[in-house]
Amino acid sequence: MLTSETKREAVGAAGTLVTGQDLQRQVRWMTYLMFFVFAMTTDAVGVIIPQAMAEYQLTLFQASAFHYVPMLAIGLAGLFLGRLADKLGRKKLIIAGLSLYSLSCYAFAVGNSALFFILLMGLCGLAIGIFKTAALALIGDISPDSKSHTRTMNTVEGFFAIGAIVGPAMVAIMIAQSIHWTVLYLFAGLLCTVLVMMSARLPYPPYEASAEQVSLRSSLALVKDRYALGFSLAIALYVSCEVAIFVWLPTLLADYNGAWQFMAAQAITVFFILRALGRFLATAILSRFCWSSVMAVFTLCIFGCFVVSLIGGRDFAVWLMPLSGLFMSMIYPTLNSKGISCFNRQQHGAVAGLILAFTALAAAVAPALMAIIGDIANDVAAGFYLATLFSAMLAVAMVYNWLKQPAKAKLEQMSSS
Repeated sequence: MLTSETKREAVGAAGTLVTGQDLQRQVRWMTYLMFFVFAMTTDAVGVIIPQAMAEYQLTLFQASAFHYVPMLAIGLAGLFLGRLADKLGRKKLIIAGLSLYSLSCYAFAVGNSALFFILLMGLCGLAIGIFKTAALALIGDISPDSKSHTRTMNTVEGFFAIGAIVGPAMVAIMIAQSIHWTVLYLFAGLLCTVLVMMSARLPYPPYEASAEQVSLRSSLALVKDRYALGFSLAIALYVSCEVAIFVWLPTLLADYNGAWQFMAAQAITVFFILRALGRFLATAILSRFCWSSVMAVFTLCIFGCFVVSLIGGRDFAVWLMPLSGLFMSMIYPTLNSKGISCFNRQQHGAVAGLILAFTALAAAVAPALMAIIGDIANDVAAGFYLATLFSAMLAVAMVYNWLKQPAKAKLEQMSSS
C-alpha cells in the first residue's frame, strides 16, 4: 500500500494522475538530461588541463588535481551519502544534488586562481555524487529486470557520452574565441537550474524505504559482498583505462607533428563520438549476444589498442586511442547495471553509491599516478604504460567472467523475485 506522500509523488503538477508508462518515460528523460549536463564539465577536463598548466604554471601532477579532486568528492559522496537515496527517497537527493551543482557552477564567475577553481570542482563533484547515486537507484526502480536495466543504463550513458562531446567542443571553441574556459561551468549551471525546476515538478515513481537497509554501517558492509565488490573492482579497472584517454590524450598529442596532425587535433572528440555511438548501439548488440561475451571481446580489443599504441608510438596512438572509445562504450553501463541488479530495490542506492565510490576513486587515482610517472620520466607518454597494465587486468577479469559466469545465478534469482 502506498503512503500519502508516495501517492502525491505519483500525481502530476497539474493534479492529474500520471500513468505508469508516462511516469517512467518522464523519469527516463529527466535522468538522460542530468547525465548530459554533468558530463559536459567532468569530461572536458582533458581539454582544460593544458590551458590551466599554461595559465598557472602547473606540473602534470598539480594540473591533474582538476580531475582527481572532483572525482574523490564524487566517490566520498557515493560511499557515505548514497544510502540516503534509500532512506529519504530518490527525489529529495536529486533536487539537493542538482541545486548544489548549480550554485557551485555559478561560483566560477568569482575568483581566478587554480586553487579556487579546484575547490569549486570539488564541490561540483560532491553534488554529482549526491544526485548521480539517487539517479542510478531510480533507474533500478523503473527497470523490471536485469536486461531492461542494462538497456536503460546504456541509453543513459549514451546521453552522458553526448555531453562529453559537447563539453570539450565548447571549451575548444571558447579557446579559439579567447573566451575563458570557466564560461562552460556558468552554462552548465544555467542548464542545471532548469533541471532543478523540472525535477521539483516531476512526479517520481512511488517508493517506500526500508529502515533496515539504510544505516551507514550496513551500507559500508556491502564491500564484503562478493557481487558488489566484484563488479566495483571491474568497473574501477575499466575507469582507469577510460580516464587515461580523456584526461591525458590531449596532452600526449599536444606537440604531435607527424603526418596525422588533423586527426591529433580531433582525437578526443572522435573518442567521445565513438563512445556515444557504441552506447546507443548497445541495445541491438546485447540483444543478440551474451553480455559477458561482449565484455570479454571488447576488453581484449581495448588492451590491443593500448599495446599497439605503446609499441608504435604517437603515429599509432592518434588512431587507436580514439578507436578504443567504441570498445569502451558498453562496459561501464553494463557492469554498473548488472552490479545493481544483484540486489533488491531497497539497497539500490547503497549499491550504486558503493560502485560510484570505486568509479570515482579509480578516476582520481589512475590519472594522478600517470601524472607522477610522467613527471618522473619528463614525458606524459610514460604514464600510458600503467594504463596498459590496467587494460590487461580488465581483459583477464572479463574473460574469466565470460568463462565462469560467477554472477549468473544471482542475476536470475533477483530477476525472478
